[in-house]
Amino acid sequence: MAATETLAAVTGSVASVGYGLAAIGPGIGIGIIFGNGTQALARQPEAAGLIRANQILGFAFCEALALIGIVMPFVFGYK
Repeated sequence: MAATETLAAVTGSVASVGYGLAAIGPGIGIGIIFGNGTQALARQPEAAGLIRANQILGFAFCEALALIGIVMPFVFGYK
């Protein structure tokens, strides 16, 4: 009986756990984007404008995934 009560307590925060898991991918992606962008700037400083523009574009796409992860629990609704 105790396991059933524990399961019921966990289901209330499933959306929070889901968003936490959904934020892992964009977090890793943003780290890779800026890490590789820094390396690219160190290797070719004359291409700074193009590299920075590509970094910002990649960051926006990765951050959009995190924002979708925030919105999805509201779209599907809490039960």
